[in-house]
Amino acid sequence: MPVLEWLDYAGVAVFAATGALAASRKQLDLVGFIFLAAVTGTGGGSVRDVLLGATPVFWVEKPVYLLICAAVAILTFFTAHLVESRYKLLLWLDAAGLAAYSVMGAAKGLAISGSMTVAIVTGMLTATFGGVLRDILAGEPSVLMRPEIYVTAAGIGAAAFVAADASGLPLLAASAIGVLAAFMVRGGALAFGWSISPYRPRPGRNPDDIV
Repeated sequence: MPVLEWLDYAGVAVFAATGALAASRKQLDLVGFIFLAAVTGTGGGSVRDVLLGATPVFWVEKPVYLLICAAVAILTFFTAHLVESRYKLLLWLDAAGLAAYSVMGAAKGLAISGSMTVAIVTGMLTATFGGVLRDILAGEPSVLMRPEIYVTAAGIGAAAFVAADASGLPLLAASAIGVLAAFMVRGGALAFGWSISPYRPRPGRNPDDIV
């Protein structure tokens, strides 16, 4: 199986697990687990495909992705109680999914558009949109609004993959570089609180001081 296909399956499965974990925190029923898992697992890739004009979107063309989401959701439904800190696990699984999907999204964007810029943007979008949807639907604190680096990690992973691919490295090596770059940055953000300086509001100027 091609490396990008493995990354696609892995990204869907890991993001589906984070959706199911969010459902467990809200004590939803099994249908709720499957719904949140499917939305989280396929959300980013669906938006990516629509923007790239790659329709029908990937899970319509290959329903096996929905089966993966359902299987992960069912497994989580019966095992989530064994995890001591489900939110912490959610964040780390989200980091793994982000790393895989930043490369997969960039690769698909590059293949369809031929543009390195578009590839980086689609990598970032694919890697983050599913998690954002999950948090909105589950009423969880959005990972996008957390102080640690998030979207930037996806951008770094996508850019690292695109640069490695442009340098002529084999696809497996380029993919590994992108995944590791994204995961290390996001993992460092979770472990050490890495963040980018936020906007600091400043008092407006006094109109009398303007010449």
